[in-house]
Amino acid sequence: MPSSLIYDLFDLTGQVAVIIGGTGELCGAMAEGLAGAGATVVLAGRSEEKAAARLAKITAAGGQGCFLPVEASSRTSLETLKQETLEKYGRIDILVNGAGANSPTPFLEITDEEFERLFNINTTAVFMACQIFGEYFVKENIPAAIINVGSMSGLIPLSRVFTYSMTKAAVHNLSRNLAREWAPLGIRVNTLVPGFFPAEQNRKVLNPERVEKFAHEVCCWRCRCVYDARGVGQAAEEPESNGTAFWRGAVCQRECGALGGCAREACSVAVHCVEEGT
Repeated sequence: MPSSLIYDLFDLTGQVAVIIGGTGELCGAMAEGLAGAGATVVLAGRSEEKAAARLAKITAAGGQGCFLPVEASSRTSLETLKQETLEKYGRIDILVNGAGANSPTPFLEITDEEFERLFNINTTAVFMACQIFGEYFVKENIPAAIINVGSMSGLIPLSRVFTYSMTKAAVHNLSRNLAREWAPLGIRVNTLVPGFFPAEQNRKVLNPERVEKFAHEVCCWRCRCVYDARGVGQAAEEPESNGTAFWRGAVCQRECGALGGCAREACSVAVHCVEEGT
């Protein structure tokens, strides 16, 4: 890997990152960033086909990693993911929780089933993963980094994503509580709060009318490309050896003025956040 100031500051060589949701657009780009910083990445998700395409890019760039299947809302599946990662690589240093689902259902039409489904995927899954992997970090005395993917809709009200907004607000709160709980152990927990990225779940809730509405509500609208997410790798640095040592419980916003989002800034997300956290 070519030497650079960023690489020297944020070298992840020898570390293993488990990215739940790594087969998706946003977390897949994060995986590229982590691999580019030297980490071995585990793309955990449902689609081996999507993982293969992402791993081909990672490998071509000199990185390394693998795909492991997981059902993020299943405790048994998450336990298996942890165990298989440890059997394959012998360690885990970084956890990214990025699996998610959304729905544009108007508030009065949200069913109990839909409400529970979104909470299970967006909140309960994060809670369980933090428990399962967090127990390993605590027992093995690993100064790990956990990044939970939140949302701007968890901070400010957006139209027609009521349940999703609630689930992400809960993730933000969970991250801060875990950051306080585990800070004395050297485990850092932070939240990455992206704006709109053209990921699969957002395509289901965005249409030309809604895009036009958002364009009038923000001071600088643009839809980010997924490569903006790669910089989240810098947010997952080993705390004892870099400028993020005191960065805990942060809610790192990438909202382009208010809401907008594209994937190449995910590349600079962590750089800006880490600089602000030094």
